[in-house]
Amino acid sequence: MSSNAPRHTALDALHRSLGATMTDFAGWDMPLRYGSERDEHLAVRSKAGLFDLSHMGEITVTGPGAAALLNYALVGNIASVGVGRARYTMICRADGGILDDLIVYRLQEQTYLVVANASNAQIVLDALTERADGFDAVVRDDRDAYALIAVQGPESPGILKSLTDADLDGLKYYAGLPGTVAGVPALIARTGYTGEDGFELFVDPADAEKLWQALTEAGAPAGLVPCGLSCRDTLRLEAGMPLYGHELSTSLTPFDAGLGRVVKFEKEGDFVGREALTEAAALAEKNPPRVLVGLIAEGRRVPRAGYPVVGGGEVIGEVTSGAPSPTLGRPIAMAYVDAAHAAPGTAGVGVDIRGSHEPYEVVALPFYRRQK
Repeated sequence: MSSNAPRHTALDALHRSLGATMTDFAGWDMPLRYGSERDEHLAVRSKAGLFDLSHMGEITVTGPGAAALLNYALVGNIASVGVGRARYTMICRADGGILDDLIVYRLQEQTYLVVANASNAQIVLDALTERADGFDAVVRDDRDAYALIAVQGPESPGILKSLTDADLDGLKYYAGLPGTVAGVPALIARTGYTGEDGFELFVDPADAEKLWQALTEAGAPAGLVPCGLSCRDTLRLEAGMPLYGHELSTSLTPFDAGLGRVVKFEKEGDFVGREALTEAAALAEKNPPRVLVGLIAEGRRVPRAGYPVVGGGEVIGEVTSGAPSPTLGRPIAMAYVDAAHAAPGTAGVGVDIRGSHEPYEVVALPFYRRQK
């Protein structure tokens, strides 16, 4: 088997049996859609969707120095995360460029689970391993130890409750607890990438198929459907959530991306990128960088990543993600634009779609916010 052959999740045969259209994503063969991506998207917004996210990269950090290592290696204050809680954070280069955005779960006093994007899992693993030098901590590649199944949407708590006696009502957003779902041991996390309430279940790959089938059966009366990566992308776009390689990259600092809040200068000790990020913060204060905004099409043409944003006859920014929005019924995009054109309702903004300047409305992100 060549090293270029795509990797398969534990649910690969099941996806194919469901007639999924498969696609290569970060070296993994993943389901793009099972039927209509619009129907899958709307099911998550109104009922529930089931996702295979086993391509994500899990890295375990353990030991007496685990908290200190993560505080040094990442921009967030990980030492202040309570056991059973999770935090969204980033890992940056020494020059402040974003290597990846991450979720870190504190499973025990000295045990953390770092979840990286599939495309950056090896980069994050290498960086953490390198940065662990001198810390009393062990960095372990656990990518093969987990399958990850997500159930997302307003019906997801009810579906999951029918399969577990874990205290889901007491499980806050960005928290995780060990439990059993359909007889399968799992880390049950209340996180997601859709803008809806939902859960991500970390399980042994050998148990993945049993859990998927149990969730499918329990969710059928509530309208749960299997969902692919295509609707995951439109869901996160409506929810204004950044995607690495689109809204985030090594050429941007968290301050350039409008996510400076994840950088915690007040934490004790040095961290990788502190000096560069201090400068980036001061610069952003004085001279605002381009701002990430939402754009809603007045017409029907769909903007794509890389298309220029124009205003007053000049290029004022660039689209980072664009797609038709099933919820809004119109094409939408996220784009970095000059601060002077970033205010919601700014007149005269368009997207250059193959030479034609299509009018767009500038709006604040997110496009969609669920009713609590």
